[in-house]
Amino acid sequence: MAAFTEGAPCWVDASLPDVEAGKRFYGELFGWTFVDRGGEELPGGGIRSRYADAYSAGKLVAALTPKRDGRMPTVWNVYFATPDAAALSRRIREEGGQMIMYPVPVGTAGTVAVGADPGGAVFGLWQAGDRPGFEKLGVPGSFCWTEVYTRDKERTDAFYESVFGFRGTDLPGAPVDFRMWSPAGTEPGERTAVGGRTMLTDAFPAEMPGHFLVYFCVEDCDWAAEAVTRLGGRVTAAPFNIPYGRIALLTDNQGAAFAVLSEPAEEPGVREKREGGAERDEQAAERVERTAEQGESEQSDESGGSDERDDTEVSGDADDTPRAKGA
Repeated sequence: MAAFTEGAPCWVDASLPDVEAGKRFYGELFGWTFVDRGGEELPGGGIRSRYADAYSAGKLVAALTPKRDGRMPTVWNVYFATPDAAALSRRIREEGGQMIMYPVPVGTAGTVAVGADPGGAVFGLWQAGDRPGFEKLGVPGSFCWTEVYTRDKERTDAFYESVFGFRGTDLPGAPVDFRMWSPAGTEPGERTAVGGRTMLTDAFPAEMPGHFLVYFCVEDCDWAAEAVTRLGGRVTAAPFNIPYGRIALLTDNQGAAFAVLSEPAEEPGVREKREGGAERDEQAAERVERTAEQGESEQSDESGGSDERDDTEVSGDADDTPRAKGA
């Protein structure tokens, strides 16, 4: 996949108490297979933490990582591409954000950093080396969208639009104030949007800080919601239609929140994929990949954190059920 332009989401990983349980959950839900990584010695001493790369139909789509500290949240993390993590880290601080982890090299794969916006929403930065990020996105079994929840839209909009150069488009007629963000240098609008900003309304607990929500594309939103319940997770918002498809807000069996997006059903509860869905999936992929720059980059041995895929896979027990297949 082509290198990602600055500000485009290029990677996601989940911080979990139990990676093995995560592999069983997401393997069944999304049809992912996994390759275990880490455990090797690092230059200068120390051992690299173990984690699992997630693949959809042989394409790298995410990672599951163990929480290093039980006090840290169980969460899906999103990473934004940058050609210069050090310079972007400085801009984050200048615009009122903070750095949780300053840029750190990850072998030859690239450089990772973690920051937070003024409202406390945490996000990652990824400066690609050998490894750009996703090998697949915008189609079933892969990442397709992210949005930040905030209580202060003016401050949040100003932060991201200054730090990343995002160009905003307010969504008219939305029940909650919502802004879509397009990368710098693009015509702002839904065709170029790579993420968005929504509001923490009074419906959320007062103590809830700002945060990002990660979306995955699935073939059948209703099936995915039922599967999450069956696998021990929770449905926090039952499937409903929006102008861009059908979504559900979910929590896995360890507490990590995420969302799924599929083609809109003809009516609630319809299980059959609508005709023309394959074409829409292709259009969704093209819309997200439009944000990537020209010039292919080869995938290599380490991710933000991963190595090159080897032949030792741990199957997610994928079968032919109508899950969020990436095939």
